[in-house]
Amino acid sequence: MSSATLDIPRALDRRSLPQRVLIWRAFRRHALATFGLVIIVVLIVTAIFGPMLTPYDPAEQDLMSSLMPPSREHIMGTDDLGRDTFSRVIAGSRVSLSIAVVSVAILITIGVLTGILAGYYRAFDGPIMRFIDLMMSIPNTFLILTIVALFGPGLRNTMLVIGLTSWMGTSRLVRGQFLSLREKEFVEAARAVGASNGRIIFRHMLPNIISLVIVQATLFVAFTVILESALSYLGLGVQPPAPSWGNMLSSGRNFIQNAWWMTVFPGLAIFITVLAFNFLGDGLRDALDPRRT
Repeated sequence: MSSATLDIPRALDRRSLPQRVLIWRAFRRHALATFGLVIIVVLIVTAIFGPMLTPYDPAEQDLMSSLMPPSREHIMGTDDLGRDTFSRVIAGSRVSLSIAVVSVAILITIGVLTGILAGYYRAFDGPIMRFIDLMMSIPNTFLILTIVALFGPGLRNTMLVIGLTSWMGTSRLVRGQFLSLREKEFVEAARAVGASNGRIIFRHMLPNIISLVIVQATLFVAFTVILESALSYLGLGVQPPAPSWGNMLSSGRNFIQNAWWMTVFPGLAIFITVLAFNFLGDGLRDALDPRRT
């Protein structure tokens, strides 16, 4: 029996598997993406159960224990006010991840809806794209800093500012996909049988781009973590005493020579989180690629 004959049942087996099983198998072959997923699960569990995991109150000050190096009692040391760095890093994960998730939800929602309007309805295409061109002509960082300076820093404002100023790339991506799908045979067939525009958009077209949106959202989480940390570092994001990785870096910059742990551990948290989400995004992009074999 030839090897080609032996390969036929295996190929048929693979084709008969559910799509989600094929996607999961393709994702598991991406070792870095699997590693990123594990790290993200750990981060989410840490953020949810943070109050039960912190050995000390993140806001509790003990000036007698200030600037203590890492030890058995304080595994990541203490800051200049005697607060436990490990407890503050865990508490900061909740703040940073919540800002990232809410901001990405806002920008993905706005980006997808405006992209659908521009890509499916010709009347909306010109005005929406010209507005996007106008928004993208302003440096994003400058725009964010200006808005935060006008409306004030804080947790809620940080979420809104990042979400409302970062949706343009998603909108362009969705518009381009809808322009392509609009002329496909299955869309013409749906129109021919009298399907409404809403049914065509959400039943037939949107499912074809949902994988791109998921990958985009995953990568934007990493971008948002960095952006929130930068704003908090500059004093325009989350305000003390609420801990976030960015304002922990800011408070530690004056002690970097004598108390390196105040900046190293929050910086590592940002680095590992961003790396994990980037790995996950790369793995999802490969697993959801329709051209995979």
